[in-house]
Amino acid sequence: MTSLDLYYDFGSPNAYLAREAFKQMQSRIDLTLNEKPVLIGGIFKATNNMPPWQAHANCPPKMDYMRLEIQRFVTDHKLSKFRFNRHFPVNTLLAMRAATAAVEAGVHEQFVGPVFKAMWEDSLDISDPEVLAKVLNDAGIDGEKLVAATQDPAIKQKLMDATQAVVDRGAFGLPTFYLGDDMYFGKDRVWMIEKKLSV
Repeated sequence: MTSLDLYYDFGSPNAYLAREAFKQMQSRIDLTLNEKPVLIGGIFKATNNMPPWQAHANCPPKMDYMRLEIQRFVTDHKLSKFRFNRHFPVNTLLAMRAATAAVEAGVHEQFVGPVFKAMWEDSLDISDPEVLAKVLNDAGIDGEKLVAATQDPAIKQKLMDATQAVVDRGAFGLPTFYLGDDMYFGKDRVWMIEKKLSV
């Protein structure tokens, strides 16, 4: 079985789209996703990068094209549940710390899908502790416990360490994927990964 490291932050619509495409790919290819929470803001700061919506804010044609490209990906992969979050940009620090706590608690696999859904299908504000806790409770996870864990200094440090580790690995934005030591960046590289695994 092939293992793919998928680094994500809930604030990235492209991370959601790539994740959904990889889930579809799993029906065609024997593929395990290792989903790893990191903080996109920390990556940008460490690499002198910035989010596309900020970098290209003064170039309307570029912004229009990025929206078109997202819609093409949505159409090609039949991701009809995708909705651009009405609260965007959302501060995801709370959710990413909660994801880190979920990893430590052994419930990350049950955690990640419902939170991505809340962000990019249900258009919820996951920066609100009560909203996030309800999303997790509805998924059968102790939301209050994980939200409380976001204030644990050890959890905060683990998220910072994970973010630095992926920067050290070469990442400059999200979503970033690794097949072994080979790095791929962005949802537009999903097809490259499938092509490589199909050989």
